Amino acid sequence: MINTAYAQAAGGGQGGMDLVGLMPLVLLFVLLYFLMIRPQAKRAKEHRAMLQALQKGDEVVTSGGTLGKVINVGDQFVTLEVAANVEIKVQKSSVQTLLPKGTLKSAGNS
Repeated sequence: MINTAYAQAAGGGQGGMDLVGLMPLVLLFVLLYFLMIRPQAKRAKEHRAMLQALQKGDEVVTSGGTLGKVINVGDQFVTLEVAANVEIKVQKSSVQTLLPKGTLKSAGNS
């Protein structure tokens, strides 16, 4: 009355399906790398190079939006002149942008 059940042999064609299943994950990682990781690393490298090249007389903008002229560069800190005889000391890493020479004179006339 009860039929005997037999196990079937494993399919030999299933080995390639594992690689196909991982393809979307690999493609997603490659896309993430080219759209997010690589551009961010490039910007960080350019920022480090700009900070290393800072010198007296450069005109900069800090991350807080302060415009100033570099009058002293140290290892960790930069002294900026933000107005006549007004100096502030900021962390070197807070300098965000190096402005073209003469920008502060044109910004003061506006």
